[in-house]
Amino acid sequence: MNAAVLSVSRGIARVTGAALGPYQTAVIRIGFSATWLLFLLRELPHRDELYGPDGPWSHELAEQLTADNGAFTALMWSDGRAWFEIVYALAVLSSVLLLLGWRTRTMSVLFMVGVLSLQNRSVFMGDGGDNVIHLMSIYLVLTRCSQVWSLDARRARRAAEARARGERVTDRVGPVLWCAGGFLLLTVVLAGGLDGDWFVPALLWAVWVALGLWWVVERGAEGGQPRILLDVVTNIVHNGALVVIMAEACLIYATAGWYKIQGSRWQDGTAVYYPLQLDYFSPWPALSDLLAASGTMVMLITYGTVAVQVAFPFTLFNRRVKNVLLAVMMTEHAVIAVTLGLPFFSLAMIAADAVFLPTSFLRRLGGWAARVRGRLSGRGPAAAPAGAPAGSGAGRPATVPGPRGEEDGGPAGAGAADGKGPEHTHVGFRA
Repeated sequence: MNAAVLSVSRGIARVTGAALGPYQTAVIRIGFSATWLLFLLRELPHRDELYGPDGPWSHELAEQLTADNGAFTALMWSDGRAWFEIVYALAVLSSVLLLLGWRTRTMSVLFMVGVLSLQNRSVFMGDGGDNVIHLMSIYLVLTRCSQVWSLDARRARRAAEARARGERVTDRVGPVLWCAGGFLLLTVVLAGGLDGDWFVPALLWAVWVALGLWWVVERGAEGGQPRILLDVVTNIVHNGALVVIMAEACLIYATAGWYKIQGSRWQDGTAVYYPLQLDYFSPWPALSDLLAASGTMVMLITYGTVAVQVAFPFTLFNRRVKNVLLAVMMTEHAVIAVTLGLPFFSLAMIAADAVFLPTSFLRRLGGWAARVRGRLSGRGPAAAPAGAPAGSGAGRPATVPGPRGEEDGGPAGAGAADGKGPEHTHVGFRA
């Protein structure tokens, strides 16, 4: 009985005492922001036809649809071309800044607004990859995804070093962003721009209030009870969002696999053959013909795809099998990107798969990237690799003193880069 109670207490302490999976959430942040950014840049010449005033799905039709389903899109606030260009430019800018990890909490909100605004404007323009980005843009707002591999983590580390030297560190950008965000939210509400579905407006206001609350608490006594309480709540939200992301990835593969089993073409092993014969899915006709010419290869790929997708959720209970199957799935998505011409769908799925990558592998990847960056800059290896949480040494997480490791430094940041907790392995899947 005592052992069970001790185990439960340790589990609660682990969930509430640290934001788990800092490397995994950083990879998700980088992966999805990069995917969306590359898509926006590729479609830059065609943006008007996809989401703008020149699109076949007119502004009037979009208004009718959003009135029925309550979907959020800032593009409904005006049908002018200038407003569309502003929203598109902000979507590109927020993707770049989220990729770099600058003021991550604020940029994650703007990233979500950009994704929802464009995708909900023309709902028939997306595919499965867009649906994944749609969901993950919401989940990212709830995570502390800038603990590593971000400008915020570097800023927090430098601030901690400055305080250790007795210097005073002040953040002026955070309060400015917070005030500007509040002014914009209030203006939009008074103009009726947030009417409709309650979820997105409630999330925007909740994040804004939380950022202000962090700023107030940080100006009080360091390490006080309010700061500890906010840390616990933020850790719980982060860890819950991380579990939802993992469950979402498992659900995608499980449903895709079980639906494929019900299809006759998947049952007889010929399903992969047919998309290879379509011009739309054949950017490299010679490669498609080469794959389609081998019946054995088509059968193996068809059955292998179903087997991998159905089995993946069950392999999470075995670390080695999970890692092997994860490598197979990522390779499969890379092949799909090349052979079927679906690069953004594949990038989105690879980014979703990255939540299951082992922490040890991601640390090595971060150390390798830091060494490459050092050689390219001519400065040699960095003292602390880019993959280390803020305030850490060369290869192991350490603690950033006090509440100053916040992602956005006060009112523009609700998450900390404190680097607390043991080893930072993500929930349930040790490296």
